[in-house]
Amino acid sequence: MTSESFSKSKYAIVGGGLMGRLLALALAKEGAQVDLFDKGGPDGSHAAARIAAAMLAPLAESAITEDSVVRMGLYSLPRWKKLISDLSRPVYFQQDGTLILWHRQDASEAERFTAHLQKNCRANSDLSAPQKLSNEALRELEPGVADRFTQGLYLPNEGQLDNRQLLDALANELTLLKVNCHWHTEVDPQELKKQSCYRAVVDCRGTGAKESWSTGEQPNALRGVRGEVVRLYAPEVKLRRPTRLIHPRYPIYIAPKENDVYVVGATEIESDDLSEMSVRSAMELLSSVYTVHSGFAEARILEMATQCRPTLKNNLPEIRFQKEKGLADLIMINGLYRHGFMISPAVLDCALELLAQGTSKTALELGLTITHNTKQVDAVCA
Repeated sequence: MTSESFSKSKYAIVGGGLMGRLLALALAKEGAQVDLFDKGGPDGSHAAARIAAAMLAPLAESAITEDSVVRMGLYSLPRWKKLISDLSRPVYFQQDGTLILWHRQDASEAERFTAHLQKNCRANSDLSAPQKLSNEALRELEPGVADRFTQGLYLPNEGQLDNRQLLDALANELTLLKVNCHWHTEVDPQELKKQSCYRAVVDCRGTGAKESWSTGEQPNALRGVRGEVVRLYAPEVKLRRPTRLIHPRYPIYIAPKENDVYVVGATEIESDDLSEMSVRSAMELLSSVYTVHSGFAEARILEMATQCRPTLKNNLPEIRFQKEKGLADLIMINGLYRHGFMISPAVLDCALELLAQGTSKTALELGLTITHNTKQVDAVCA
């Protein structure tokens, strides 16, 4: 990929969430003219990316997802470092691993989880093997929880970032690069591709693109999976890294951000309901987080928020490429599900290769599915 592939060309991006901003920024840096359209504002308050913990945890996620997503997550970790370092505004980024905890009654579940991760590490040598922690080792690594837990599991090299700082920093960068951001503007990508000024139109609308992903065979190909998150201010809690609690009913995650803010979540509900958090979810999240650290009892609730993650039938991401004579190319990116932050740099690079070359070697290597019109052309079986 070279700057010549994009310079002097004009692109339209529909959807200004995480994926849309990353792509608009990358194209603008290569010298392209970019129009970005989004039905919301630059704060991203309507975007799934704003209601997220932004954990970059390919080994932890390998317990519940396909190998292709794990490979995309591993690819994306060093890319995030570079992407963030190039921004004008600082964005909190941490790569101090993930801590896994469990209560004594859930030891058998923890054994199964550990065995699953170990098996995945044997199958993928790029994953760092999980490390079992005694109480002494746990006290050294994360002293705030050592009085409540006798052991744990440490997953090295995993990371996280501050999703809201990132969205703001990307919006600022788009302004600096003179990207034409049409906020509070809802447009149809199919109509935009009829305009001769664009070389390509990229649809990054997430759940807003449901109709575009529907076909006769798959009328409900794209769906929303509801997630609920609590943001807490807890100065008495000093967790150093993302922490996950193994539990058969309430497997929570706690992501510590800057200034004693913690993002807590767990729920995955098969619904596109965007109403407020339920009492049941709030009680489960808050009671579970208290069992991890007693300091959460005096935490202040900053926000209880919900959002729907765009999810395809197989819970895997996909790019669709439509090419029609006399019209701008249309690229549709969707289905990042709960792994948006973990894999978006990989999806970004695949999309850039597709725009420049009509194909993507990186997608083949990572197992990201690309379909051309209705016929699959790039795929690797997981």
